[in-house]
Amino acid sequence: MRKGMDRALLGAGWCAVAAGSMGIVLHFVAWPWRWPVLVASGASYLMIGAVAGLVLLSIARGWRSAAVAGVLVVAALWTLVPAFVPEGRAATGPRLTVMQSNLFFGGADSTAVVRAVRENRVDVLTVDELTDSAIERLTTAGILAALPHHYTEPTRAGGGGTGIYSRYPLRDARKYDGFILNNVSATMDHPEGGPITIFAFHPIPPPFEFEAWTAEMGRIRHILDAESGPAIVGADFNATRDHAAYRDLLHGRFASAADQTGAGLLLTFPNDRGWGPVIGIDHILLADASAENVHTLTMPGSDHRAVLAQVRLN
Repeated sequence: MRKGMDRALLGAGWCAVAAGSMGIVLHFVAWPWRWPVLVASGASYLMIGAVAGLVLLSIARGWRSAAVAGVLVVAALWTLVPAFVPEGRAATGPRLTVMQSNLFFGGADSTAVVRAVRENRVDVLTVDELTDSAIERLTTAGILAALPHHYTEPTRAGGGGTGIYSRYPLRDARKYDGFILNNVSATMDHPEGGPITIFAFHPIPPPFEFEAWTAEMGRIRHILDAESGPAIVGADFNATRDHAAYRDLLHGRFASAADQTGAGLLLTFPNDRGWGPVIGIDHILLADASAENVHTLTMPGSDHRAVLAQVRLN
């Protein structure tokens, strides 16, 4: 009886270890194929299998197998724990509040978006999936009273529109070539912090156009690498921290606001399902600035949670 149970535990343990191994490999490899990239969205969940495997193999007294699982647990923790540990960066400059929100084909509740802007005293709002009708509803709801300066590149329908709303003047507005959806930037003139470049990115989702998503993430990396001053990025990258293409954006001057504060995986999508959200694809990145607090907000009518960050310039 005991031997049969041990064999069952060993089998289950090795299945869990295999899942953990897959999660670690999916996380670290820059895959050139669609399906590994899509599965990598949930690599962090698979890594938990290493922990479950260690427990099961230890109960079964499969000590050599448990030792292998233990190595994988260390690798998984080395990968996951930093997301939950604040980086401890200190900044002493002016404070800004930044919000990133995907409007779900323009269908998000505009009154709720404007209410969140007002209640949280947002200084910069970046929006994806911005439509002409969404702009009209945001204006009616009072967005320009809170954030009077704006640069928008909407679409009549669909998810291609993108925009920036700001408390402070914007100049040097730019729409970038080489993207299927609209990706934009503008320079905000902050009265204390000086010029700050604001980026609003939205690469095409990889399930739709995988090769284009790969190319667009590379294009974003080149755009950010060319930026030399203070900058804020609000984006739906259609990528989690388990995607190498996303982590490549953080190898230069830019840092993740969520990582800076130890906010964890910061799940944002999908938010229109009873079981969601399960992955974090909406992000705020910073250069020459540090986040002091980051959390998410539900926006009625949207399938994404908005990301809100209290930021301090260096």
